Amino acid sequence: MGLEGRFDEAAGVVRVGDDARQRYHDSRGYGYPLEGNEIALAPVEAAHLLFRGDLEAVVDDGGERLDFRTFVAREPGRKFGVRFLVYADLRSRGFYLSPAAEPWLADPPGGEADFAVFPRGKGPGDGEVEYALRVIGERTDIPADELADGVLAVVDEESDITYFDVSRREPSGTSEASLPDRCEADLLADRVVVWEPPLDLYESAFYGQPLEGREYERPTLQCSLLEAAYLAARGAIDLDPETVRERGRSVEGERFDRRLTVYTTLRERDVVPKTGYKFGADFRTYADVESVENLGHSELLVRVHPAGYVFEPRDLALDVRLAHGVRKTMVFALVGESGGVDWWSLERLTP
Repeated sequence: MGLEGRFDEAAGVVRVGDDARQRYHDSRGYGYPLEGNEIALAPVEAAHLLFRGDLEAVVDDGGERLDFRTFVAREPGRKFGVRFLVYADLRSRGFYLSPAAEPWLADPPGGEADFAVFPRGKGPGDGEVEYALRVIGERTDIPADELADGVLAVVDEESDITYFDVSRREPSGTSEASLPDRCEADLLADRVVVWEPPLDLYESAFYGQPLEGREYERPTLQCSLLEAAYLAARGAIDLDPETVRERGRSVEGERFDRRLTVYTTLRERDVVPKTGYKFGADFRTYADVESVENLGHSELLVRVHPAGYVFEPRDLALDVRLAHGVRKTMVFALVGESGGVDWWSLERLTP
């Protein structure tokens, strides 16, 4: 026989007595213990037990008995609708999960997490969390400074759920190459031509594209303004670095300095960045370039944003889907005012 719960609306929990601790908490990870065998349930937990028929009703402060329909219609608790959908979905996949808060957990995940999800076969008493999970609707924007390691669950307008694995991703590689000394170069309207560079500048370090196309003996290189600004700052071409940077700003505005910061950081980490235009990104990257002739697939797509950027879930879904479709990982480079870069990767996840 199912039990009834009492909705303590002031505390925001549903209290259930009798043998609730053994029946719901100890065996299936619902709620947290109170005195004796009584437990307290979060509204989403109570709703799930009502939905399953394990809890017969919830009685509110006025004495009204609420079934699943009437309880859900009250939308008890913050973000109740989307949180319940994700809670029920993960329960159906065999996971136990708890609200990411005390007293459900002694050491809950911080930040904006809504739930702590436990490894399959484990519960809140085992002291192990698989991941922290944040739940949003598709119209809820995400400030960049709220990104955190864990999983982001986005519920769309038709109640379908997309899960994203969110993690810090520090790019690194082995594409180290020496640079020449002051090659002759000319600054054009939106690019730079490097005359008679050493072969390794293209063939090993993968700067620019040969003006002659694939058939060349000693290539004349067309370089982007980003490549040229980096090379000029290191004395590899005979152009004034600030002149190249000013041309870059005149061509693409304040984005140029952010993109140059990221380009420079990648090169200094021995990663080769090339344009990501064909993929709708700022860069595609190669971690281990030995020669252009034997070039493998790029691994990352990088999109550059200021540190204060606000993400729209639809744009995140588009970026991640596109990267997955071309067998790459989507990485966001967030550039601070002081020039530091935070790196975050997002990938689709099937729990």
